[in-house]
Amino acid sequence: MPRKNGVGLAALGRLVAGTIVCGAGLLATMPPETTLMWRASIILTEWGHWLGLLSILLLLKWHRSWLHGTAATLTTVGIILLFIPLARAYDSAVTLADDLHATFGIPRTISTTDAPPRPQPLVASDLMFGVSVGDVIVDEHVYDVVDGERLALDLYRPEFGVDSRPVVMVIHGGGWTDGTKRDFQDLSRYLAARGYVVANIGYRLAPAHLFPSPQEDLLKAIQYVKDLETTHGVDPTRIALLGRSAGGQIAMLGAYTSTDPSIRGVVSLYGPAALRWGYHNPAKEQVVDSGAVLEDYLGGPPDTHGPQYDAAEPARFVTSASPPTLFIHGLRDEHVSPFHAEIVSTRLLEEGVPHIVLRLPWATHGCDFVFSGPCGQLTTFAVEQFLGSVLHGLGAEAALEDSIP
Repeated sequence: MPRKNGVGLAALGRLVAGTIVCGAGLLATMPPETTLMWRASIILTEWGHWLGLLSILLLLKWHRSWLHGTAATLTTVGIILLFIPLARAYDSAVTLADDLHATFGIPRTISTTDAPPRPQPLVASDLMFGVSVGDVIVDEHVYDVVDGERLALDLYRPEFGVDSRPVVMVIHGGGWTDGTKRDFQDLSRYLAARGYVVANIGYRLAPAHLFPSPQEDLLKAIQYVKDLETTHGVDPTRIALLGRSAGGQIAMLGAYTSTDPSIRGVVSLYGPAALRWGYHNPAKEQVVDSGAVLEDYLGGPPDTHGPQYDAAEPARFVTSASPPTLFIHGLRDEHVSPFHAEIVSTRLLEEGVPHIVLRLPWATHGCDFVFSGPCGQLTTFAVEQFLGSVLHGLGAEAALEDSIP
């Protein structure tokens, strides 16, 4: 009898565990319905392969019973679902390098550091053991003071070398109302270790500071970093803007409205762009109240604040002189619809501006939070290749001519 009870308890335990694994697999593959589910889905889409591997242990040494059979079925389904994001990532990685090179040209590096570039878009060992970032110098600078508020940026630089280095300005997300310059530091450290000066900027936040306050802050930060040419090895003629989420909108708008020839490229990671459309086609309120976020940023709804919405939409300012653009967007993004990238892409296509929309079928908003995950790896590879082309590489046409014997 004790043995039967033990077997029964073991089977019941496996059933509970199998149910959890299956539920995790569903979260990794289905749209999140709440903020908590969205946060969980980031972890499960980017680290789910770990849980999938560990769950294989649940399939070992099971007995013939309906409890064990049900547990095994649920576990198997969960494992399959947990590995779907990784399978889709490998599929997305197949042509990524060729697509980037064909669009932006062959990348070159001027780095005098020993930190190696990404060898390919997705590295299996890095999924398990992490991506090597490298050692860098980080110091804080106050780049402006507005009404007593100190606006600061963190400057990331290689530990060695005195070369004149291109600059990457990083603008954080947070719905224009939240977030800090310390968010998502891994990519900044990675790029700095490979020969860039990276400036993660803080900016004035809504609702205390409405649009265009962040745009004004970005321009001040760019000029401040340019002025570091003689003291910090900055090349003021080669700058790229990179923004996440709300920072993507700030970066795109800054790049497309500027006439500064030093801004040679812009990267938008899941950034909102079609703000009027976004207001009338909001995200799930249980995930994010996107309408309220836009009102906080722009002062009200489009009906009463239409000019602000128009002035904040990047696509309206695209011209044939706009800088090359890299979009990275998860197709399961419940915060910012992938449509936002598509509408800007359409305008860039009309004006003949080189650009790519890297669509990640498995990924949700903020997927690059896990730096070594599938989204983190593909993002890092794409950004590194893009910067290598637009900041110190051959242009697409020149690269083609250079390749002709």
